Amino acid sequence: MNQIDIPPVLVTGATGRVGLVVIDQLLDAGVPVRALTRRSEAAATLPAKVEVFPGDLTVPESLDPALSGAGAVFLVWTAPPQTAEAVFERLAAHVRRVVFLSSPHQTPHPLFQQPNPMAVLHAGIERLIAATALESTIIRPGMFASNSLAWWAPAIRAGEVVRWPYSAAESAPVDDRDIAAVAARTLYQDGYVGGDYVLTGPQSLTQAAQVDAIGDALGRRIAFEEMTPDEFRTLWEGTVPNSAVDMLLAAWSAAVGQPAYITTAVADILGTAPRTFRQWAVDHAIAFTEGS
Repeated sequence: MNQIDIPPVLVTGATGRVGLVVIDQLLDAGVPVRALTRRSEAAATLPAKVEVFPGDLTVPESLDPALSGAGAVFLVWTAPPQTAEAVFERLAAHVRRVVFLSSPHQTPHPLFQQPNPMAVLHAGIERLIAATALESTIIRPGMFASNSLAWWAPAIRAGEVVRWPYSAAESAPVDDRDIAAVAARTLYQDGYVGGDYVLTGPQSLTQAAQVDAIGDALGRRIAFEEMTPDEFRTLWEGTVPNSAVDMLLAAWSAAVGQPAYITTAVADILGTAPRTFRQWAVDHAIAFTEGS
């Protein structure tokens, strides 16, 4: 089958940390790609081969041009849920398959069982997907390895002590590239319809051990000090919603002394082992030194 015979895949969240890599993976596989973007200037960050469509999930009718003739959609939903039902009516009218980037809110592990507005949103979207005739696959990444860029990179770049709560909380960070590779595979290959996949890295690491791994990648020791939950709330006040801060603190507290939940889904789908957090740190070492 040549490329012209393959219906294009529409990628939402196209300029996000997963969406950009999904696009690269699809293009590498010879799959035509469309990108939905709310801002025309965002198109400058996308590969030249990508067909860019303006559109917004909060304006369902704006999706019609991007959906017309498409075969599948990679769906990232961060918008309010009010327009979701109308969006899915349009998806069901135009495309055959949807791959939804969700979260492990159904996973019976303390890290994922804290009250979480995003989990409520994801659960609602999943119910709408189930009510359609769409072929669907649900992707549920655990902790993203790239979270450490937002959390710890500023202090590391400045040569400061990393101060953080619940240093002993364990997780199995998953590499964004592995998440994207799984999403791409399920978008263009058969065999994954109805699949529901929790994606994790291969190793349970405390937060302190993750900082140590970044230090190893940089060739220097990074000092780590325990911070109280109240200090953490003060640190992120006005930057991150209070509900998200409360969720993270509750999750980390519940994960202390609990080995991380680990799955084989990445290896099962890709046929290769998931990248370790240490590998991710080595590959992203420059991001912890730029600006220092």
